Order: sequence, then structure tokens, then C-alpha cells
Amino acid sequence: MKKRKTLNNKIVFFKQGLMYWHHQHNKRTMPWKGVKDIYRIWLSEVILQQTRVEQGMLYYKRFLKAYPDIMALAGASEQEIFKLWEGLGYYSRCRNLIITARVIALERKGVFPDTYEELLKLKGIGPYTAAAIASFGYSIPVPVVDGNVIRVLSRYFGIETCIQSSEGKKMIQSLAEQCLDAEQPAAYNQAIMDFGATICKPQLPLCSECVLKTNCLACQSSSAHRYPVKLKKNPVKTRWFIAVIMKDHTGRMAVRQRSEGDIWAQLYEFPSIEFKTEKEWILFNKQNKISIPFISNDIQSVKKNKTYSQVLSHQKIHVQTIFCRIQKSTHLNIPVEWLTAEEITKLAFPRIFRDILLENGIIGLTDSK
Repeated sequence: MKKRKTLNNKIVFFKQGLMYWHHQHNKRTMPWKGVKDIYRIWLSEVILQQTRVEQGMLYYKRFLKAYPDIMALAGASEQEIFKLWEGLGYYSRCRNLIITARVIALERKGVFPDTYEELLKLKGIGPYTAAAIASFGYSIPVPVVDGNVIRVLSRYFGIETCIQSSEGKKMIQSLAEQCLDAEQPAAYNQAIMDFGATICKPQLPLCSECVLKTNCLACQSSSAHRYPVKLKKNPVKTRWFIAVIMKDHTGRMAVRQRSEGDIWAQLYEFPSIEFKTEKEWILFNKQNKISIPFISNDIQSVKKNKTYSQVLSHQKIHVQTIFCRIQKSTHLNIPVEWLTAEEITKLAFPRIFRDILLENGIIGLTDSK
């Protein structure tokens, strides 16, 4: 009984302190804060998943300018949307964005569901996004649980259980529900996320400025760096590619669309060869006379260029670029599209290929925005 009373007191202190900070000291401003337009709330949450706020804000404004409402987004072509998304990464989010926009527009006449449970049924909307839409848009008392929230709760309550375990997830969810201010869920959810982003930061938290420090177990034990408790990260897989930039006698270049089932699905790339090992990749690059498997032997000229790299969530990509000019009669063993530079600027490429396009003057900076 005493333990339960102590927990209840900690929860009350947490809730009151957090809301006091929010109303008196929270100066964090963002264009989507306080809005009740469900489309804008949903759009901001989808863009901000695994995206820095500063970067996400630029894309949010671009999307709103191009597609001011759900009907405009649903009516756009996939390549137009992918092109606008270009550079954000995690393209599965963009594919889910398109699917959900069309479901809302065609099956629900542009109206989003107004319950947490129904929101969860939409493609790309998980517990966090559903909670954000429900609380910010409809004032439904459901807690949001993102990385900021998990960190704040883990530190304040001193949660020693790994947050990736089923037990750890249940503990966080239970505490999030108990701490929620049911009378003002939108304000509370915004408060705890902003608090985690500005005060209880991942690195160098501002413990001396924290209104919760007298009851925060991590602060009292000077152990904020230990929380939240996580599993060791999975090793990053490294992949090695050769990207072949081919020009024909008219100046057109060969590109192809990547298929499903791998990184960058549905985006465009220059025809590429993947090597199983770094050793094979290096040996190929050391050849004096380069033989490219999918090109017949009438290559006019070949020039090796620099290597480009990109780190994804669980993969590190290295791409060596090769430029070659080929004759009209050259036969390719793979399907490609021969496009002008102007046509290429309208397509969506992964960031690493966009960098290749920019650095080699194939497109300009204004074309990539």
C-alpha cells in the first residue's frame, strides 16, 4: 500500500510539474502545434517519424504548398509525391502515405476516422501516430509514446527494464497512461514530447533546470546517461555497388526503377552491379579494362569516378561510379529507360544517387528541391 501511495505521489508531482513547465516555460514553436486540421496533424507525424524536426519542417511546408488537403495529395501521381519526398529516406513511409491518402479520399470522402482504434487500421499509422492524431485532433485521452516520452519516463521513474522487451514496453505504456492528463490530453502530450526534446535531452540533459529533478530517480543518482535501458544495436550490414552512368549518342542517360523487396523500392537509379564482398568490389575497380556484364563490347569510353557512401538505419552503402559513352547499336541485357537530363530531374532518386546527379552537374540544386 505504501509503495502504491509513493508511486501515486510521484505521478501527481510529475503531471503537475510537467504542465507547469509547459504553460510557463515551453517556448518550442512548430507550424503544426495547436492545429486541429487532422490532415496537417497526420502529415506532420508521418514526416517526423525518424526525421529531425528542422529537416521535417521544410518537407512539411513543401507538402502543404503542393497538396493543401487530403484530396490534393490523393490525386497526385506516385512519382510526383516520391520526388517531393526525395531526401527524407525511409520510403516505406511515403508509400504508406500515398495508400492512406487514397483510402481516406476515395473510401471515406476525405474524412479521417475519429477513434484511436479506427485510426490504427490505416496503413502506416501505428500506436504513436494514432495517439497523436486522436489527442491533438480530437482531444481523446490517449497518451503518445515516442522516443522523447520513453526517455523522460525511464529517467524519472528509474526503469531498469530494457524498453525493447515486452515487459519494458508494458511498463512504459502503463506509466504513460497513468501520467496522462485526461482533461487536457493534447496539451499534456505536447508538453512531455517538448520536455524530452528540450530539457530531458538524449545527450547533456538540462537536469539543473528541470522542474522534476527533486523526484527524478535518474537525476538524484546522477545516472541520466543510463536511461532508457536498451539492447545492443544490431551490426550494420555493408554493401558495395558499381553504378554505371551511360550516355548514348544523343546525350540521353540510362536509368531504371528499383523493384520491391529491397532498399529504395520504386525509386530510380543508374544501372548498378552489387558485389558480395568488399574484396570483389575492390578487384573490379582495379581492372585496367573494365568489362560491364550488362553492356555489349562496343563501349566508346569508360571513366571511373569517385565513390559515394550513405548510411541507412541498418546498412552502409558504398557506390563507385563509372561513366561510359556507348554507341547507338549497343545492346543492354537489362531493361532501362533512356532519358534526357530534364526528364531525369522529375524522377525520385535515393539520396546517394541524387548526390551523384548534383556533383556531376546532371541536375542543378534548384532541380533537387
